[in-house]
Amino acid sequence: MNAFIALPLGLRLAVLGAIGLLAGGLINAGIYSLAWFHRPISPWQRRHPDALPRRWTDFFPVVGWLALRREAPLHGRGFWIRPLLIELCCGIALPALYWWETSGKLAPLLVGVAPPSVAMLHQAFISHALLMALMLVATFIDFDEKTIPDEITIPGTLLGLALAVLWPDSHLPVPRVLAMTIVAYQPLLLTSTSAWPGWLNDTSGLALGLVIFASWCIALIPALATLRRGWWKGVQYYFASIARESAWWKMLLLALLGGAAILAVWRRDAAPWQALLTSLVGMGFGGGLVWAVRIAGRLALHKEAMGFGDVTLMAMIGAFLGWQPCLMIFFLSPFAALVIALIQVVLTGRRDIPYGPYLCAAAAVVIVQWPWFWGNFGALFAAGWLVPTILAVCLVLMTALLTIWRIIERTIWPG
Repeated sequence: MNAFIALPLGLRLAVLGAIGLLAGGLINAGIYSLAWFHRPISPWQRRHPDALPRRWTDFFPVVGWLALRREAPLHGRGFWIRPLLIELCCGIALPALYWWETSGKLAPLLVGVAPPSVAMLHQAFISHALLMALMLVATFIDFDEKTIPDEITIPGTLLGLALAVLWPDSHLPVPRVLAMTIVAYQPLLLTSTSAWPGWLNDTSGLALGLVIFASWCIALIPALATLRRGWWKGVQYYFASIARESAWWKMLLLALLGGAAILAVWRRDAAPWQALLTSLVGMGFGGGLVWAVRIAGRLALHKEAMGFGDVTLMAMIGAFLGWQPCLMIFFLSPFAALVIALIQVVLTGRRDIPYGPYLCAAAAVVIVQWPWFWGNFGALFAAGWLVPTILAVCLVLMTALLTIWRIIERTIWPG
């Protein structure tokens, strides 16, 4: 990394532009290969049986899609436009994000306070670039199929946890306050609005991290449940559905290996453990928040309100960013949904709303405008237990409002 940082800024941006173009090609390959209905559109995938052999020019970013227009009879007219634009946008966005984050625009620079270290800014940039690449793949698959594959969110969540250990400074920068005075910048932690409590470094903190990770693994096991024949039958049916699937032992193995890794980090220095626990709580909080909304919507509307892919997506975002940004993203996402849904209706006429893309859009906004969000809302996280209380009240109110809407909907449009 030091050799790259030593290069002139213009050359760094040019290199990142080329990397962005190549990354856009991999993102396109992920969009079409990880979808439930695989489509052999990307030149990096196995070609369609009826397609002509690939030419070496087809693998060029952006311009290769102009040659691939010849496959329109196989994939549909204009199929090449979206992947071309994705690669072009990645080639522009990656160096733009680098300039924005490492030039000090992202960090809220204050007079008399040393800016975040170069290493902190570059680690944060790499972490955010990886997260945005994963969110791009999830976004377009969700647009196409209204689903988010676990092949994106599970490895993405593990990557977010690993980066927290390898680069404890990769979390978003926040001012460090001592005696009511901002003295420096530090990465966002679980308790950035107050001192890190000692019990989080003890076995209690270890237990918290292990429980969160084990709960995430259990939640990923495919299972079905119904209470139509009572609770006891529902429990029996739930475990029987788990036994029929072969995925349970993989999640059990993941829980054991992940638990051993968490224990190893806990026994190391404080910084990696604090960063890892911050990511673990962010993972649990982000996924749990969307899951609670999913349950509330199901109870109120008597139908699926949000998919489980949104739960795993938000858990991945929380693993990269922490629980405080997750809360901001959750409240910002309805506004992103309103804007993007209107554009979708105008351009395509579709009225369905897959929620994953709006969570991703809100996450990108929070990352890019982090100084503004933390400066305006960071103090709210010092409220302690008042924060979950407010969230619980909001969930109850949301359930009531959705129930009223269901009643109105059945009255106006019966049947």
